[in-house]
Amino acid sequence: MKINDVILQTVTKIVVFIILTFGVELFISGHNDPGGGFSGGLVLASALLLLYMTYDIETVHQGIPFDFKKIAGLGVFLAVSSSAIPMLFSNQFLTQKKGEFALAVFGNTELSMVLLFEAGVALTVVGVVVTILLTISEDVS
Repeated sequence: MKINDVILQTVTKIVVFIILTFGVELFISGHNDPGGGFSGGLVLASALLLLYMTYDIETVHQGIPFDFKKIAGLGVFLAVSSSAIPMLFSNQFLTQKKGEFALAVFGNTELSMVLLFEAGVALTVVGVVVTILLTISEDVS
């Protein structure tokens, strides 16, 4: 007999949206304030893990068809490459550049190479955390 968790599933949809919003905010504000790729990635991973706990693994994989091992690899590649690219221009490893751009909707916006590095860290954290916990759940069941 299948348990009907309508209330849990409905509340989870709302809470996951709030957690994802907070995780993105932590990620975006990370290079100026406390936060960044690691803490933002952990919060984003916790939203995914809440989905895995509320629904079964197959249902979540139908909605989010990603291989989290590949996401972790993409994150490592993005973090290392954004750190190594300055070496091509005779700068040191992890040298970060920034610039100000006029974007149509946002106006003058400062963009930095730190954002690419932090995105790599966040993707790595999400990929590793979800992969570890899915592997543990396979061993338990």
